[in-house]
Order: sequence, then C-alpha cells, then structure tokens
Amino acid sequence: MNPVSRDVVLESLQWRYATKKFDPTKLISPADWAVLEQSMILAPSSFGLQPWRFVLVQNPAVRAQLPPLSWGQTQPVDASHYVVFAQRKDLSVADVDRYVERIAEVRAVARETLEGYRGFMLGYQQKAAEQGWVNAWSARQVYIALGQTMAVAALMGIDTCPLEGIEPAKYDELLGLADEGYTALCGLALGYRAGDDKYADLPKVRFATGEVVKTI
Repeated sequence: MNPVSRDVVLESLQWRYATKKFDPTKLISPADWAVLEQSMILAPSSFGLQPWRFVLVQNPAVRAQLPPLSWGQTQPVDASHYVVFAQRKDLSVADVDRYVERIAEVRAVARETLEGYRGFMLGYQQKAAEQGWVNAWSARQVYIALGQTMAVAALMGIDTCPLEGIEPAKYDELLGLADEGYTALCGLALGYRAGDDKYADLPKVRFATGEVVKTI
C-alpha cells in the first residue's frame, strides 16, 4: 500500500464542499465510478453487518422525478451520478444469519465455527429491537458509508453533495425500496462543479481546533 501524502489529504478536504451546482456535461468515468462504488461497499459497519442498500439512479426518467421529492434541489438531475443511501429496516435474525453465511462463504470456514460470533451479534440485535433503537443503530452505519464515499471522492477530485432534504417515503415508493425492506435516508450527488457555482470559492468555515478537539 502506498499511503496518500498528508498534504494531499488536507488539500482534498479543503477543496471539498457541498456542491450546489453541477456541470451536467461532465461525467465521472467508468473507471473512477468503479472506485467510488467500491468505497461504499468497503465502508465499515457495526459487526460488519452492512445494513444498507446503495441505489444508483441512472434512469433519466426516474431522476427527473427526484427534484420535486428533494425540496426542489436540482443536484439529482444535474450531477453525473446520484446515489440514494438506504438503511435496512428492522434489522432481524435473518439479516444476521445472512451475514454469517457470507462470512462462511468468503473465508471458506464451516458455519458451525461461527456460532459464537452469531450469538454475540444476535445479543445486540435483539436488545436493539426490544429497546426500540435498532433502526437508529442501522442508520448510523449508513452515514459512515456516506462519509467514507465523500472523502474518497474528494481525494479523487470528484465533487459531492449530500442531500438530507428529501421525502423518504416518496423516494421509497418511486424506487421500490419499501418492498425490499429498506428506506431512504439521504441522497448523494457526485460529479463536477459548474464553473459559476458561487459557493465553490468561499472560505471553509470551521471552529478553531481547540474548540472542537479535546485532549484528555
């Protein structure tokens, strides 16, 4: 592995901003998109359960229906790619078992050897379900994937804009998510900023390090 330099990391994060206006004529190359797609798939999650679905919306007719469901924002149609980040609803025993089967397949081990880990995961899943925080737990995992994707895009010189200003129930209906046991949390537009986006060159506003980082 060849680590990215410190300067490149900081320059990329300074360059990144929530792009308000995309250039619809500039498209992400298939090779670059393949990396971004893998950055979503490789995101970490609690126990590795991956309680998410990433819906790449490329059908122009479907994308044209998204701005009215996104508080009038046009990034879903102007950006090169638009991904809806959805969470698994009501994470269940079946979801844990599906993951256990995948571990056994990928690592070529007997499923029986994973019973201890399965029981450990089920303990948390059942507690979360009984106490009513299973969906909040899953949602936090999805936002980890969102953050990782945005950071990777910045390192690649690709602009992004996360959209929480959406109508999840209407997204679910349009994209058929509810029928599959998922619900939309947010969208992520990816592409390249328009030359006249007035927000592109504004100084990044952050509180001073000492105000937000506490060392004990």
